[in-house]
Amino acid sequence: MEPVTLTTSRLLLRTVGPQDTDAVYAAVQDPDTLRWTTLPSPYLPEHARSFTEEIVPEGWANGSSFTFGLFLPGGELTGMVGLSMRSLSTAEIGYWATREYRGRGYVTEAVRAVTRWAFVELAVDRVEWRAEVGNAPSRAVAERAGFVLEGVLRSGTVHGGVRRDSWVGSLLPSDLELPSTAPYLPASDRSP
Repeated sequence: MEPVTLTTSRLLLRTVGPQDTDAVYAAVQDPDTLRWTTLPSPYLPEHARSFTEEIVPEGWANGSSFTFGLFLPGGELTGMVGLSMRSLSTAEIGYWATREYRGRGYVTEAVRAVTRWAFVELAVDRVEWRAEVGNAPSRAVAERAGFVLEGVLRSGTVHGGVRRDSWVGSLLPSDLELPSTAPYLPASDRSP
């Protein structure tokens, strides 16, 4: 698939490339980004190069992942949003914000745009969000974007070589008043 560009009222969402390597490298030096993501730590220049020159383009080319850099009109990188395909109709979303632009709603705005695009253009019927328990900023973004918290996955993620519990939530097309590709019949009783 060819990369696409999305716009919101304040952002340009586009794929990243070699011209963005230095900005990605600088942004990921933030200790909070490294604490709450599964990015390599320490994050070296070769990691940024591999991300912008290989991982992102290959994901778009083979349809396995779709990564968007979040840019202000002046070209400043404010964060990253990525969708990884888990099946033909399910994707997992991940995101981070640069330290300078946290708390301004940019990531929430981008998550809404990317999930809507996934539902409409990719025919995805479920977008999952996961974050290590305790990552309150990620959870706040997910909830503001409309994700429903579904619970805690014991040992649901590996970070720094340690298994940790993670929150999991989802967003469905119906949450955005969009049609699904398959009917959804919610359980009438969710007790075990």
